[in-house]
Amino acid sequence: MTTAHSSSAEFFEKRILVTGGTKGTGEAIVRRLAAGGATVATTARSELPSGSAAKFFIQADLSTVEGTAQVAERVRQELGGVDILIHNVGGSKTPDGGFAAATEEFWQEELNLNLLAAVRLDRLLLPPMIDRRSGVIVHISSIQRRLPLHESTTAYAAAKAALSAYSKALSKELGPKGIRVNSIAPGWIYTSASEAMVKRLAATAGSDEETARQGIVTALGGIPLGRPAFPHEVAELVAFLASDRASAIHGAEYVIDGGTIPTV
Repeated sequence: MTTAHSSSAEFFEKRILVTGGTKGTGEAIVRRLAAGGATVATTARSELPSGSAAKFFIQADLSTVEGTAQVAERVRQELGGVDILIHNVGGSKTPDGGFAAATEEFWQEELNLNLLAAVRLDRLLLPPMIDRRSGVIVHISSIQRRLPLHESTTAYAAAKAALSAYSKALSKELGPKGIRVNSIAPGWIYTSASEAMVKRLAATAGSDEETARQGIVTALGGIPLGRPAFPHEVAELVAFLASDRASAIHGAEYVIDGGTIPTV
């Protein structure tokens, strides 16, 4: 029996699609997998920034049926399919104000982006994996599936809870067909967007950035580790689950939140 190890060639000849890979955690995932020797494609609504490690980019809106179909078709044309699929795209635009602020439009947008984008893309790209009896899927969920912030992210949290349930169901169906399916539930990740939010909160309150950061930690109920996770730390977990080092890990969800959710 051989033992797999992390190396610069652990994803050699692997075709990987990372959704939402132009910034933040997605960009870190793209960079980490490319460093492992993969041919990485990514997609996002925003343009591809200079210096990206992605070999192939499709600018599209995965929250729509048409955008998802466009991405799947281009991936088939350019790469001949994928071996590993990382569903990272997500986010929330629902304004503050609780359940009343989450209108029908916001609910539809949150579900389309945070749940149905993955469902639709899986449906389009999974069949060749099943034929080969080989492949890996990783869904990026959120700890808000268990700790929703009712003021503004109820719809987002509900969509991520559904994504976790969907991922588990998919694992039961695809495991016997040779495809591993896992999910990751991050807590607060300190991306450039998070940093900008901290600056805005500090400016609004007339305080400093450290006070603003601690305010967010308090709102989350505390982070025992004392800090948020960084994008490269989430990317490392993704790389592990996508690699042969995790060949016996299937149908699981890994939380990376510095201890925000109490251990049961």
